[in-house]
Amino acid sequence: MKRELEHLAAGGTEIEVVNLAKGPASVESHYDEAAATPDILSKVKEAEQEGFDAVIVDCFGDVGVKAAREITNIPVVGPGETSMLFAAALGHRFSVITVLKNLVPMMSNAAKVLGVHEKLASVRYVDIPVLELADKEKLKKALYQEMLNAIERDGAHVLALGCTGMSSVASDLSQMLKENGYDVPVIDPSAASLKFAEALVRMRIKQSKITYMEPPEKERTGF
Repeated sequence: MKRELEHLAAGGTEIEVVNLAKGPASVESHYDEAAATPDILSKVKEAEQEGFDAVIVDCFGDVGVKAAREITNIPVVGPGETSMLFAAALGHRFSVITVLKNLVPMMSNAAKVLGVHEKLASVRYVDIPVLELADKEKLKKALYQEMLNAIERDGAHVLALGCTGMSSVASDLSQMLKENGYDVPVIDPSAASLKFAEALVRMRIKQSKITYMEPPEKERTGF
């Protein structure tokens, strides 16, 4: 992940990648999100204390992002939110291609919360678990077929990869589609979130603290 992001980063951007010490091996359900959130919040707070300018939560589900924005004063960026905003801006309608069927309603609901659901043509899935995405040729073949379905059946004009584990194949898929006559954007969620984070830092802005207010002081056990 660090190698891929450094390849995309602007000059002067320094990147560190931190793994969770506690939580699920991958995030593919609300249950996984709940299990991952506590350590994500801990890691985000540590990043702020260590002087980092921004944090990207490396999951298309934007796990813990809203909560993290409440407890920090640096930008906290989610790849899902950022990818959908890019996709909504770049064409008439967009589709998200994710990993498993059970994520379809989660991503559809995320588009509603974000205010771009009317532009969402579909959420499709390749039926490959996150932990099996290392087989890039299998992944590209499955993604390409669902992308064609999204364009030809659902009316998508823009495509977003619905898992940051898919990021490394975005450019290949864009070229494959172009060769087949479809010159459409393929949003790489890792690239989108990195560039959005860089823009926020350079503009010296962060999430609104009217929206993401500091949580009320009270006892909270287990953190």
